[in-house]
Amino acid sequence: MAKILIVDDEQSYRQLLTHVFELDGHSVRTARNGREGLEAFEAEPADVVISDVKMPDMTGIEMLRAIRETQLDLGLILMTAFSSVENAREAFKLGAEDFIEKPFDVEELKLIVRKVIEKQQLIVENRAFKRAQRERGSVGNIVGSSAKMQAIFQMIETVAEVPSTVLIFGESGTGKELVARAIHDLSPRAEKPFVSINCGAFTETLLESELFGYVKGSFTGANTNRKGLFEAANNGTIFLDEIGEMSLAMQVKLLRVLQEKRVRPVGAHEEIAVNARVIGATNRDLRKMSDEGTFREDLFYRISVIPIELPPLRERRDDIPMLVDHFVAKFAEMTGRTIGVSPNTLEMLENYAWHGNVRELEHTIERAVALERTDAIQPERLPTHITNYNPDRIRSEFELPDDGIDLSAHLDNLEKTYVVEALKQCGGSQTKAADLLKMPVRSLRHLLDKHNIRELSAQMRSS
Repeated sequence: MAKILIVDDEQSYRQLLTHVFELDGHSVRTARNGREGLEAFEAEPADVVISDVKMPDMTGIEMLRAIRETQLDLGLILMTAFSSVENAREAFKLGAEDFIEKPFDVEELKLIVRKVIEKQQLIVENRAFKRAQRERGSVGNIVGSSAKMQAIFQMIETVAEVPSTVLIFGESGTGKELVARAIHDLSPRAEKPFVSINCGAFTETLLESELFGYVKGSFTGANTNRKGLFEAANNGTIFLDEIGEMSLAMQVKLLRVLQEKRVRPVGAHEEIAVNARVIGATNRDLRKMSDEGTFREDLFYRISVIPIELPPLRERRDDIPMLVDHFVAKFAEMTGRTIGVSPNTLEMLENYAWHGNVRELEHTIERAVALERTDAIQPERLPTHITNYNPDRIRSEFELPDDGIDLSAHLDNLEKTYVVEALKQCGGSQTKAADLLKMPVRSLRHLLDKHNIRELSAQMRSS
């Protein structure tokens, strides 16, 4: 049963519609003009308003405009015996569900009302679903109940309703793609594609063909036409991860797509209209890059209409126990086991700095679950850099002496110390040491040459 308000200056229509919808089990009230209708709505809001357009004192359009200031989700249907394109345009601009001419088919009107009511129910259910997710401390696969994460959940829910571009800031491993997917899943585009690409994983030429597509014969190897990701994401969402790695030339092309909502495939002469919501992500300071001239200022402002900054895990330690439970359950289920976490292990996990953020924690738990043979993960199943971690000792290293320090030399020495320690732990393997230091092997070799310790790797392998 829905609450329906009928607003019409003709008594015959008020009586007809009251009879029709009361027979269907709805609660019906009536008003003789827009002003009476507005007063009736303010006294008791309705689910659906069926109103004439031309009425004395206040028109249906004026009433709708006043109601929309306080009620965004109202289902409104306008009727008129004097149809005009201008009235219809204004009605739909203000969010009317339909615009019908008198005399109308009663069964057709009943069908329209039924669809409006179903839409209202979906809105209510969607809000209840979002609220339940927040109360459980998660949106999609994002886990957390801390104040910072609750603020992120609220932001996700809010921006999901609008089509604006979003830029997600955060360190590596904080869950930027999960946030992007949650925005998409809670948006009106949820049934359409979500397409993701890491902009730092492609050269400029390859990135252009990936994003915009290409036509047959446009370059060697282009044997068929290929749809680009913007076209594949039409009416959905495209997630541009590591957008800060994009070249200046590609930034110009992306800016044009955002402004014109059209793409030109490589080698094509005509453009293709696209309607994809763009969500970008970066772990770099794009504002600083803009000041330095390595990221276009106009693109920065265009892509960051709504910025979302994800906190690192060390700034939301209250979420660690919940995340640990989540990942333990996830990986234990894969092996068909039931396993917990010992108090000592949990304490170590809570104290650790987690420079790799949630991703590092997830990999740590995956490893521990795979190695543990008891019914609770023991400290011995954790990597030694976690079990040996001492936050007090780390903090004391940053105490400056009274006479100051040579920062450049200190950082060089610290860099060399970490490289040597990584090589020791990995038996001289440069590949494994690079993984441990979370850097490319090429970068590690550069550091070996910089500190003149390349031979150290070979010595460790042979010893």
